[in-house]
Amino acid sequence: MNSLVLLRLMVMLVQLWPCSPSTRNSSAQNTAQSFTPVRRVKRGWLWEPLFVTEEQISPEPVYIGQVKSDLDKEDGNLEYILAGEGAGSFFDIDKYTGKIYVKQKLDREKKPFYILTAKAINRSTQLRVEPDSEFIIKVRDINDNEPQFLDGPYVATVPEMSPEGTSVTQVTATDADDPSYGNGARLLYSLVEGQPYFSVEPKTGVIRMASGMDRETKDQYLVIIQAKDMVGQPGAFSATATVTINLSDINDNPPEFQQRLYYMSVSEEAPVGTTVGKVFAEDRDTGDNAAMDYFIEADSPDVFNIITNEETQEGIILLKKRVDYESKRRYSIQVKAVNRYIDERFLKEGPFEDTTIVKINVEDADEPPVFTLDNYVMEIDEGAMRGALVGAVTARDPDDDESPVRYSIVHSSRLKRLFSINEHNGAIIATEPLDRERASWHNITVTATETRNPEKISEANVYVQVLDVNDNAPELPKNYETFVCENAVSGQLIQSISAVDKDDSAEGHHFYFSLAQEDANSSHFTVKDNQDNTAGIFTGKSGFSRQEQFFFYLPILIQDNGTPPLTSTNTLTVTVCDCDTEVNTFYCRYGAFMYSLGLSTEGLVAALACILIFLVFFLAIVAIRQQQQQKKPPFSEKMEDFRENIVSYDDEGGGEEDTEAFDISALRTRTVMRTHKPRKKVASEIQSLYRQSLQVGPDSAIFRQFISEKLEEANTDPSVPPYDSLQTYAFEGTGSLAGSLSSLGSNASDMDQSYDYLADWGPHFKQLAGMYSSHRTVGD
Repeated sequence: MNSLVLLRLMVMLVQLWPCSPSTRNSSAQNTAQSFTPVRRVKRGWLWEPLFVTEEQISPEPVYIGQVKSDLDKEDGNLEYILAGEGAGSFFDIDKYTGKIYVKQKLDREKKPFYILTAKAINRSTQLRVEPDSEFIIKVRDINDNEPQFLDGPYVATVPEMSPEGTSVTQVTATDADDPSYGNGARLLYSLVEGQPYFSVEPKTGVIRMASGMDRETKDQYLVIIQAKDMVGQPGAFSATATVTINLSDINDNPPEFQQRLYYMSVSEEAPVGTTVGKVFAEDRDTGDNAAMDYFIEADSPDVFNIITNEETQEGIILLKKRVDYESKRRYSIQVKAVNRYIDERFLKEGPFEDTTIVKINVEDADEPPVFTLDNYVMEIDEGAMRGALVGAVTARDPDDDESPVRYSIVHSSRLKRLFSINEHNGAIIATEPLDRERASWHNITVTATETRNPEKISEANVYVQVLDVNDNAPELPKNYETFVCENAVSGQLIQSISAVDKDDSAEGHHFYFSLAQEDANSSHFTVKDNQDNTAGIFTGKSGFSRQEQFFFYLPILIQDNGTPPLTSTNTLTVTVCDCDTEVNTFYCRYGAFMYSLGLSTEGLVAALACILIFLVFFLAIVAIRQQQQQKKPPFSEKMEDFRENIVSYDDEGGGEEDTEAFDISALRTRTVMRTHKPRKKVASEIQSLYRQSLQVGPDSAIFRQFISEKLEEANTDPSVPPYDSLQTYAFEGTGSLAGSLSSLGSNASDMDQSYDYLADWGPHFKQLAGMYSSHRTVGD
């Protein structure tokens, strides 16, 4: 224990009293019950009040009281026994007198009471002379615990400029001493550091604002709060806690420009949208409270615009319209910065805005020539003579030196053929007559270049409209198919016609239709003008005969209303059709086609019959030849080469021209090896190969004869390389476990060999099995 414990003036007592099991719980809870020092009798027991401090510091046991039976004669016949919580460890009893001692210090905060049992027995008989008595020892508290701030250190935030008395936060300390007894757990709060800005309520620990504070002056404060027990009386324990108080920002400061006058410059060549410069108004607030918008005052020239950079809160001045050094060289604008979010509580402090002046100088630059118009529209009559003037463009150098300008046309191959421009005065000339019906508009791009600085070029668009001239006569819109029945009556309408004109007409087209005066068929047909740009063709008589005249050609005159009017002659073909009154178009077209060929229907049927007979005869011949082809034997010398048969049996070689797919030395090994012999010994060579063929091939007279003939033919033919036949038929290789399928080298004797097993090899070997099957005869 420290020295403070020795100086405590307040001590807590231990009260000793009996209790029954029914009253144990209520007795244990009543820790503050007062005690009157008198003797009490309970169940034959005599109880005496017991007192002891909570912390026992004496090395010797401390007497706290005595229990005694009323049957005790003090002759030593009774023995007292103590049992229960702490018996023997904390508490001891004198077995002769019943006096109870405490041997160790007691801590109420660890255990506030102990339940024990007192017994009295006869030493001689060891029998109980009294019923066991249960009692509770309550430990009364002393101030032996310091206050504690369990939640510290504390952090709190309060808006700046808050009024006096505004609650900031609350701190709370705890004390382990008994709050229901004495003042050991009664705490008192005080402010150690933080005056004069804050105060604390002594009983609750609530920290409040003592005065209005500006965050822009100081945004954080450190406050120390002390908590004392014993209501702050001398000898009390204390503890401190640190509270960090941050002032949050409010919009209580307007934006302010650091410069009252800005100077900027911009080139007259700068395009719209160019950044001219930046201005900045400082706001001491933070976050949204410092957000601002920039404006250009209404009385400033409408040449510039300003936007706000949301990240840096700068005002960016942009070029809204092109500037011209020669027109105006200096601008002065007034820029205003206004807070975006305004706290109405501080409006009385003044407007939350500020203004500044920005002077902008226009820098001179070598500008390209400027056309008097961005787009020119010109007109010219179609058919105008070559060299006719279309119009003129004009451009000038806007700079002070006024450099001469040279004109040119951005030519395409077509425009270069149609137009040219005078490079000195900008006159555009038509180089050949223009046809409005081909193109009514021409788009020309003209450039103007400074002669002193050819890099300075500007362009203008010239739209040339070709004005219409009545230079196209009207005509029929299509080739009409006109038919008339042989039995047509006079005055019958057989065709309605119209006209088209490539020219334009300001008043609208109006066409006039008539029949040419020199028409020889004028008595057969007439033309009626409907006065609505259409006309009708009518029969001029009744009855027509195909035998007399199959076609009639009517010259139709069409005249327009142009100045001067133009007339064209259009031929309308009328075909006489074999019909009564209504025309069957398909049948009439068929009749006209036959008439143009000079054939009648009967003649056409006869021609088709002849063609059909010839086709049947040709198909019959083809079928007979295919039948004969199928009956020929597979080894016909005249039909196919034996080597081709070998290829068709799934030969995977590269063909006769593949000279690298095999090793020719292999053809000269084992049983097929032979030496080069001169061509003059052909007979002996054939006999040698014949003997070898008996060793490697089947015993078939036809096969041997075929091989011999092919060998002799190959050896006597100077156009083939040597061993050509041997290359194809002699040696198939020795690497395969299945052996060779070739007839050469497959049998070493003259005996016939059976090839019936080939039939079991599947459909791919069906033809081979048929050729070598044992049931085939030579006659096959």
